[in-house]
Amino acid sequence: MEAPSRSPQVQDVIPVRRGEAFDVEAVARVLRGRLDGSEAPLHVEQFGGGHANLTYLLRFGEGPDANEYVLRRPPVGPVAPGSHDMVREYRALASLWRGFPLAPRALVLCEDVSVIGVPFFVMERRRGVVVRGAVPEIFGGGRDVAANRKLSEVVVDTLAQFHAVDPEPLGLGAMGRPDGFLERQVTGWAGRFERAKTSDDPVAEEIVRWLIQHRPVSPAPTPLHNDWRLDNMAVAQDDPGRCVAVYDWDMFTLGDPLADLGTLLALWSDPGEGPPTMNPMPTQSPGFLTRAQAIARYGEGTGRDVSGVPYYLVFGTFKMGVVLQQIYFRYQRGQTQDARFAALEEAARTLFRLAAERRP
Repeated sequence: MEAPSRSPQVQDVIPVRRGEAFDVEAVARVLRGRLDGSEAPLHVEQFGGGHANLTYLLRFGEGPDANEYVLRRPPVGPVAPGSHDMVREYRALASLWRGFPLAPRALVLCEDVSVIGVPFFVMERRRGVVVRGAVPEIFGGGRDVAANRKLSEVVVDTLAQFHAVDPEPLGLGAMGRPDGFLERQVTGWAGRFERAKTSDDPVAEEIVRWLIQHRPVSPAPTPLHNDWRLDNMAVAQDDPGRCVAVYDWDMFTLGDPLADLGTLLALWSDPGEGPPTMNPMPTQSPGFLTRAQAIARYGEGTGRDVSGVPYYLVFGTFKMGVVLQQIYFRYQRGQTQDARFAALEEAARTLFRLAAERRP
């Protein structure tokens, strides 16, 4: 969810939020001589979207000749083991761009926690439009049926394109354990929920039992993004049907491709449905594919059997609830000061109820 457009139609960067600043001079020293233009003074702003990893715009110099990059770091405060892994994201993006050009290229990794307190990396800046809760006016503000259709198609088609990437020639074949992937995912996310609970939730506990009892046989493994959705990609300013970048790769691995599809579909509501809370996709806009149409399009684009996708829809919905619960857990303990997070416990409960309703 980084590096969207700086066009006047889409305001993407903000002053660095309170509690999320870092030592700019220390970062400048680490990067000096390792990036084009890094001898110039460094100015930092923050990308305001997203709820987990923190993303910043680095600008060396001023005016049209300034060199811009993007810095990624974990959220403030303790995080779940194995999550928000900047080293993993760097390793993926240092190579993935060669086989999947929509992945920004990672340029510098800093594992020295004395610099800003956590590992971070810097990647190239990609320019495009990130579509979050509503279609921006640059694409008709939700009134342009053709533009809406393109947005719904591009997020599905780009996922199919990514799942066709062969990780072996890219040196990424060891970045996952496909055998037993889905079983580990279900038990792992159940454990994350238990560790992040701030109160009992019988609905979520029932969903965990259902997921364990009904786990299907996975198809052949592919590379996985693990958080695929419209607001984790950018599209061209002049064409909502052309993806220019995909972001948020800290959970890259190899495993069951339908898990990615389930994540995408989890926040995809059809016309007439109550939209899921924290919906980052304007899926009820006229012209947008329905959930069933999105599933069919992915199946046609990949040749995969999609009859078992309802299970992954439930799992994806549960995962989104756990993500929000984890963020709320940090907020409740004062580990982040972002006021947007105050309502996330109820948002997580809404997603758990929705997961229960979506069981086939």
